[in-house]
Amino acid sequence: MKLGLFGGSFDPIHRAHVELARAARDEAGLDRVLFLPTADPPHKPPRAAPAWARFVMVELALLEEEGLFASAHEMTPGRRAYTVQTLEHFRELEPDATWHLLLGSDSLAQLHTWRRWREIPRAAPLVVLRRPGWGPEEVRKSIPAELVELLREGSEAAPQARGGLPPPLWVGEPRDVSSTALRQVLARGDEPPVGDLPARVLDYIQKYGLYR
Repeated sequence: MKLGLFGGSFDPIHRAHVELARAARDEAGLDRVLFLPTADPPHKPPRAAPAWARFVMVELALLEEEGLFASAHEMTPGRRAYTVQTLEHFRELEPDATWHLLLGSDSLAQLHTWRRWREIPRAAPLVVLRRPGWGPEEVRKSIPAELVELLREGSEAAPQARGGLPPPLWVGEPRDVSSTALRQVLARGDEPPVGDLPARVLDYIQKYGLYR
């Protein structure tokens, strides 16, 4: 079984998150993708919406999505969630599965700042979700040479035969949608662009006055 992990603050979850996860599911042949809303992201300032509200929004956005699910594993308030530890947890939970890590290309450009980052590409093949302004060349220029070489290990034929890594799989098309911009629109009391937020998510935000 091939499974994917997609972590993030999802503050709020929007169209690009869902569309890119679909692309990863289809292009990487994943049986399931688990969204992991993070209560306390280690690389970001405090979130605008409470952790529980962000989890509910992810659940609402994925209700009708085949193979896309929400996981509460990183939802413990006050506990920093580190990707390498999350990978270890799920690999122990389902050792016979092949786990893949989904991350935005902008996050890939920061991977070398993450805890125990050298272990991450070895723990799970990377599925890179294309984000505006962060194509392969822009990412390559932003990461240290050591990471460039680590990600290049699988670029030759039959990488496993020489102990190399599978190359990152780049999927999807960049979508000009961002949680930051949506929060700004919602804070003004304006309607977000049609389709940028799943309908159930927008209803939930408006009912409970989030981001106001």
